[in-house]
Amino acid sequence: MTKLSVNINKLATLRNSRGGNVPNLIQATRDIESFGAQGITIHPRPDERHIRYQDARDLKDVVNTEFNIEGNPVQKFIDLVIEVKPTQVTLVPDAEDAITSNAGWDIVKNAVFLKEVIKTFKSEGIRTSIFVDPDTKMVEAAANTGADRIELYTESYAHHYAQGHKNKIAIFTEAAKIAHKVGLGINAGHDLSLENIKFFKENIPNLLEVSIGHALICESLYLGLENVIPMYLHRLEK
Repeated sequence: MTKLSVNINKLATLRNSRGGNVPNLIQATRDIESFGAQGITIHPRPDERHIRYQDARDLKDVVNTEFNIEGNPVQKFIDLVIEVKPTQVTLVPDAEDAITSNAGWDIVKNAVFLKEVIKTFKSEGIRTSIFVDPDTKMVEAAANTGADRIELYTESYAHHYAQGHKNKIAIFTEAAKIAHKVGLGINAGHDLSLENIKFFKENIPNLLEVSIGHALICESLYLGLENVIPMYLHRLEK
């Protein structure tokens, strides 16, 4: 079964919009795991507009499943990850003012930098993943960085699926096949939802993990977290 990691950034956005500590991320994390989630994902950004760096520290001893920290590996982020030592770190090439992640790495151009960063994290026993577009050239290049996994950036899949163009899944399927062939684990994330996750799962071989936040939280406004998480798990079953 593909694991579901719930991104809790949106809960932090809601908390920060009002000040104080409602919703409480610690309690929310415990609840999300109790509802069946197999991982927790956070993506602290330099301006800390949703997840704060202190949240990562506070969650270190709370998460009982897999803890995944995403972000652009600037020095402050690197230091945080080494301090917290999550299960996995996902490297994302975000600009500081990006609203959300909007592209995978140009791994060929950034190969030397990524190799050094990955070497640093792996020396601390942290599993590494690189955020990539469904580009076989970039997937093959990822294998040469020492990374353990890739995370396929799925925004274009979600966009085309909503328009009825299911055939656009083909480039993701091919990217996954290449990744498996060169020894990389396969994660995926961005704009995956209850509507499109089952078809994606059915067409991506060896899919280990999906990270879902925005859609899952929005769906939970109507259906509740306790209902939505099992709905995702059902769609991710083999």
